[in-house]
Amino acid sequence: MNLADLVQRFAVITREQDMVLLEGRMAKFNKLFEDMKKFHDELKKRPGDQRRALMQLYDFPNMQVRLQASKLTLAVAPIEARAQLAIIAASRWIPQADDAGMSLFNLDNGIFKPT
Repeated sequence: MNLADLVQRFAVITREQDMVLLEGRMAKFNKLFEDMKKFHDELKKRPGDQRRALMQLYDFPNMQVRLQASKLTLAVAPIEARAQLAIIAASRWIPQADDAGMSLFNLDNGIFKPT
């Protein structure tokens, strides 16, 4: 897959995560999370670490897509990704705002160190 296709597929997967999360279908969410991780890993291993391509999803209409793109670009764009997490946390859009807030807490306290 080319880079644009990988980013598009990432958006589809994370948008679907949002739907199944709202329905409480955690087994399906976990499967989609693994799928998302595969796309993330593929971007990471490409020459020059292509995870920055996910930054184009920071303005995506779906909050779950924005959340996951922000979290998964922390290692390559820490300032921009952190700013996006702060915006999501301040939005109070549940459950993504809580996830973003917890991610910021974990970053600030050294519990989570992006790689």
